[in-house]
Amino acid sequence: MNISELLQYAFFRNALLGSLFASIACGIIGTYVVSRRLVFISGGITHASFGGLGIGFYFSLPPILSAMAFSILSAFGIQWLSRKQNVREDSAIAVFWSLGMAVGIVLTFLSPGYAPNLSEYLFGNILTITPGDIMALAILSLVLLLFFALFYHAIVSISFDTEFAQTRHIPTQFIEYAMMLFVSVTIVLSIRLVGIVLLMSLITVPQMTANLFTVNYSKIIALSVIFSFAGCVTGLILSYYLNVPSGAFIIFVLIVMFFIAKAVKSIERKVQKPQPTK
Repeated sequence: MNISELLQYAFFRNALLGSLFASIACGIIGTYVVSRRLVFISGGITHASFGGLGIGFYFSLPPILSAMAFSILSAFGIQWLSRKQNVREDSAIAVFWSLGMAVGIVLTFLSPGYAPNLSEYLFGNILTITPGDIMALAILSLVLLLFFALFYHAIVSISFDTEFAQTRHIPTQFIEYAMMLFVSVTIVLSIRLVGIVLLMSLITVPQMTANLFTVNYSKIIALSVIFSFAGCVTGLILSYYLNVPSGAFIIFVLIVMFFIAKAVKSIERKVQKPQPTK
């Protein structure tokens, strides 16, 4: 079956649209995460979301909504513990990371009825993405674009030097909490693509690849979106033909793209390096 035939199927078109909007959201948020060196925090929020899934399963609530609420509270809790309670940031992350996983495991085990299918949340399955998921990702992408358009210079200042931004009377606390909110929402809405286990790579690897080619903040965002979408589409198509899990293969493709880009830039530097004169 060729690609044109695949496009006739609604689930494949949904997967492509989901990949596009998730790439936009993750490209924007991931650039902030990488530039602020918040990768470990994003990992903590990602795994804390499992607690929200457990709450959703146990109390028969929509798992994605409960995971989103738990992730947002965890993100704010990390900020509060590390900023207001003099707890080291890595320790605060560990608290909510382990709390989320513990709550999720216990409540999932205690959930009445049939055991819930956790594989699509842990490892993702982009082929099961629904029109509702696509709409949520599209709205998130639009909100992120508007927020960055309004506060772009403030976000860039905070990303690289928070103390300097405070001296310029930039509302650092508001933007930091707003960005943690967006990080949490982006993570939860993207779980369907690659799952909790691999999601951290989706908001870091494309940005690392983009950073090899430019240090300009807006260009990193644009390239991250392009690399992310290219990796998602390539991984989705190849996983179909190879009959392997799509989420894991998308991350595999993104990492391969990073190493190829790294090798290309290394060769370029060697070629451009001036040869010593004899």
